[in-house]
Amino acid sequence: MFSRKLLCCLLLGTLGTVALARAADPLPQLHAYQVEDKWRTPVKPLRIAEHTWQIGTQGLTSLLLQTDAGALLIDGGMPQSAEHLLANLHALGLEPADLRLILMSHGHGDHAGPLAAIARATGAQVVSNAETAQLMARGGTHDIHFGDAIVYPPVHTDRLVHDGEKVTLGELQLQVHFVPGHTPGSMAWTWRDQRDGKLVDIAYVDSLTAPGYRLLGNPRYPRIVDDYRHTFATVRALPCDLLLTPHPDASGWVYGEHAQQKPAMDCRAYADNAEKQFDAQLSEQRQKLMAAQ
Repeated sequence: MFSRKLLCCLLLGTLGTVALARAADPLPQLHAYQVEDKWRTPVKPLRIAEHTWQIGTQGLTSLLLQTDAGALLIDGGMPQSAEHLLANLHALGLEPADLRLILMSHGHGDHAGPLAAIARATGAQVVSNAETAQLMARGGTHDIHFGDAIVYPPVHTDRLVHDGEKVTLGELQLQVHFVPGHTPGSMAWTWRDQRDGKLVDIAYVDSLTAPGYRLLGNPRYPRIVDDYRHTFATVRALPCDLLLTPHPDASGWVYGEHAQQKPAMDCRAYADNAEKQFDAQLSEQRQKLMAAQ
């Protein structure tokens, strides 16, 4: 008969062999967040208005606003865009320290990706609302819809703003408008600038899409439909002579040798188009839910 001690040793040896065999199996492959080429294709600084420039890529908007007290950036694009943005600052005659503020539309990695690197290189203060600040502090992890699929270096927020609050830099004053839906912390920013010799109200409005989102019975975002409805109404009412969006093609913009909006689109049309798409997506999900019952 085996002694209890010998039996234990044999069992442990067998378990160890199994563990080693299992450990020899390859670990799961990582799947990097990949995007289309135009999101990563740099453009030179493109003038939108007298003090407003697009300095991002062909497929992602990054706005630089210049004032007599320095500059501010709204959105940065993908994480790998940091050096490109700094190069475009230099192309406009600015030093890194001239960037004073960093704002954003929302905290997904294709817009907030390089903001930590930009803040570190420039010393600029990051301004956000609480929802987006939390998402950026996590580097995009635990996202309501995407989980950990779109991650980036975490961003520290220096100033929290409330809906309707104004942010001032020199002679420039921007107002934030909360437009939850695409993310709970989505924002629009409005300000005034000169364009073609005229004073215009510019609105930079976050995405209004719901790409693959669960709109019915979403335990992480129970009031998502209500938020979208509220946002569509908010966007329609914005001061909006000129509309810009994080994804330029959503508002008719093409960033090439020049920045052109063809055809022109205002905030009302942008919200109307988005609501039609949203209603179709919501109807499809309702039909599938009814069919499954």
